[in-house]
Amino acid sequence: MHFLSAVLENYIQDNSQEEPNLLQELTRETHLKILRPRMLTGHFQGRVLSMLSKIIAPKNILEIGTYTGYSALCLAEGMQKDGKLHTIDINEELEPIQKKYFQKSNWASQIVQHIGDAKEIILNLDVVFDLVFIDAEKKDYPVYFEKILEKTTSGSVILSDNVLWSGKVIEPLQKKDKVTPILLEYNKMLKEDPRVETVLLPIRDGLTLTRVL
Repeated sequence: MHFLSAVLENYIQDNSQEEPNLLQELTRETHLKILRPRMLTGHFQGRVLSMLSKIIAPKNILEIGTYTGYSALCLAEGMQKDGKLHTIDINEELEPIQKKYFQKSNWASQIVQHIGDAKEIILNLDVVFDLVFIDAEKKDYPVYFEKILEKTTSGSVILSDNVLWSGKVIEPLQKKDKVTPILLEYNKMLKEDPRVETVLLPIRDGLTLTRVL
């Protein structure tokens, strides 16, 4: 679902920061070689992630759901010079394209790739994260969130992607739909959790910005 007209979306993109050449190249290769290229973060949302990261200036970043590495590279733009970005994906077949573009970037030595179940990997990371981006298995969002809170501190920011789920969060639920009810509960949980403060931004498919108190 497009929440804005295509004309307005194009205007917003045209009046936002240019997409870096490396990310343009990654976008082209993703569309040529990878299934479901619509999962790519894309120009506008990527610039939002970059801007938020630059404002926060995180030392340690955690990303759950690497896909082909676009969002990781956007988040890395605001990372401190001695910082680390840990990115997790369960699909080992995507690792070569991720690594290719990470190596081409300015943050090759600062990005740590993990392949496997994020729920297990997070537990084994002895790091306090300043910025977290959740963009993986939607049904596991509540579990990710609880595990992440144990690895954050006051002032840490957690971003959750796809929380509007193509508008299904405001449509009648379908009996076979197992994901939307979980996202509805997740959105409610973030709003009501006394440990955090949250605002849901209507960016692309919905991006929630949560600050740990």
